[in-house]
Amino acid sequence: MAYLAAVVVTIAVGLLVHLRGAPLGPVARDVLGDALWAAMVAWGAGALAPGVRLAARSAVAYAVCAAVEASQLYHAPALDAIRATRAGHLALGSGFDARDLLAYALGVAGAALLEAAVVARGRRLRAA
Repeated sequence: MAYLAAVVVTIAVGLLVHLRGAPLGPVARDVLGDALWAAMVAWGAGALAPGVRLAARSAVAYAVCAAVEASQLYHAPALDAIRATRAGHLALGSGFDARDLLAYALGVAGAALLEAAVVARGRRLRAA
């Protein structure tokens, strides 16, 4: 349930950045939005496979993000129609940008570091 809660919170923060983040400027908003999207994918991997090691889930999450980015090089009418919707654009993007791959790495790494810190803190509290 914690992973699903993290997904929901990350989506909410991402939508705020996307819809209300104008003070950040377009580049910062784009990079932050991409990093949050990747973190959401990482939380989703945790929800789907909570027993899998964090490093493996993180690698899969990054691979999913990179695959979605690479898919933006392919333009079929049906796929572009989906991307033209707000939900489709938020989920699938619209155009390939190599910079996004770095933002995804930062987002997945941030999610992994946060999870590792929370797990370590929980262990310390249980041991005390």
